[in-house]
Amino acid sequence: MTSINPVAVQVGAADPERKTSPILDEEEELSLDLELETGACYFNDVAYPIGQYVRSGSELLHCEERGVWVRKD
Repeated sequence: MTSINPVAVQVGAADPERKTSPILDEEEELSLDLELETGACYFNDVAYPIGQYVRSGSELLHCEERGVWVRKD
């Protein structure tokens, strides 16, 4: 049986003074001008692997390729 809701770590709010990867909406295109780290997304200085889900407040974020967070409904 596959879970509809992925397990997500609660990470709280993003701290602007700490390293957090860009957060995009699902329909947003990633600018190729951005030089992003690969292999991980960061949230408040903590690295998460590609494929990881986290919850920031009520938002569900998914770490996707090129190290960006994408908001999920």
